[in-house]
Amino acid sequence: MNPLVLTIFIAGLGLGTTVTFASSHWLMAWMGLEINTLAILPLMARQHHPRAIEATTKYFLVQATAATTLLFAATTNAWMMGQWDIQQAQHPLPTTMIIIALALKIGVAPMHAWLPEVLQGLDLTTGLILSTWQKLAPFALLLQVQTTHTSTTLLAIGILSTLIGGWGGLNQTQLRKILAYSSIAHLGWMMVVLQFMPKLTLLTLLTYFIMTFSAFMIFNLNKSTTVNSLATSWNKAPALTAIAPLALLSLGGLPPFTGFMPKWLILQELTKQDLSLVASFLALSALLSLYFYLRLSYAMTLTISPNSTPASTTWRLTQKSPTLLLTTATAGALLLLPMTPLCMALLAN
Repeated sequence: MNPLVLTIFIAGLGLGTTVTFASSHWLMAWMGLEINTLAILPLMARQHHPRAIEATTKYFLVQATAATTLLFAATTNAWMMGQWDIQQAQHPLPTTMIIIALALKIGVAPMHAWLPEVLQGLDLTTGLILSTWQKLAPFALLLQVQTTHTSTTLLAIGILSTLIGGWGGLNQTQLRKILAYSSIAHLGWMMVVLQFMPKLTLLTLLTYFIMTFSAFMIFNLNKSTTVNSLATSWNKAPALTAIAPLALLSLGGLPPFTGFMPKWLILQELTKQDLSLVASFLALSALLSLYFYLRLSYAMTLTISPNSTPASTTWRLTQKSPTLLLTTATAGALLLLPMTPLCMALLAN
């Protein structure tokens, strides 16, 4: 793709998200979401491969459905309550429809079926944008919507997402589908705590972005798209292969890594809200996700593919891919747990 055209589309992504961030009016927020969607569609289809075109078409149809539902819900709320302001009092019916529309946009259960299929059809760089940046604008709206009347809906969506996100990734061999189910599970944790402590949802989203960025960059550097292809990582980047399982275990929420911090704080907050049963269920569902992260770690470090002359000489070739972002993200995915007291102090303010 022409660098100028690529710059225009990336600027469109930033513009759409910024418009949604700055909006207090439902119509302007909807316009920002539409700009965001239209900007990423050419990036998804730039490979001109049938699989990429199929994924782009699916994504367009899903996002158009979600945007239509969101606009209909906002119009219904304006008809019932007489105002378009996002943060003002809202009727329970359109509020529930808004949450369902935004849940469809970000891909949480039970509106999740499109996410693994779309992510599977994209390259890892575009998949990274879809898994991180495209979540910002819908979450900016979710954080502003009054959730007083929809607490049961959010809890049900969150619990179902953590269960499906863990269960769906167990039998997968494609790394992009595994990362999609990982996204569903993490978003479930955010949806559960959204109504109790929105700041904690933001912290969880930020740590998820850091860990997911690290995982996508690792797989992109190794040119790995399946679990079996991870076995050749030792020949390509031995040092990275030694660190990568730690980043994956951080995604699973295993202490003492960064991924443990948001799960720990969410379980603590749920216990404070007298939702010990929900907290126990989320903790058990995290074991499902941890299993397929362990599978990836095992395939990457404890298995070696059959050696051949080209494979055994790969490590001698100079690595030309930039690794500064990868190094920074991996360090963040592993070493931010000691920042927990600071994060708790910020959440308390």
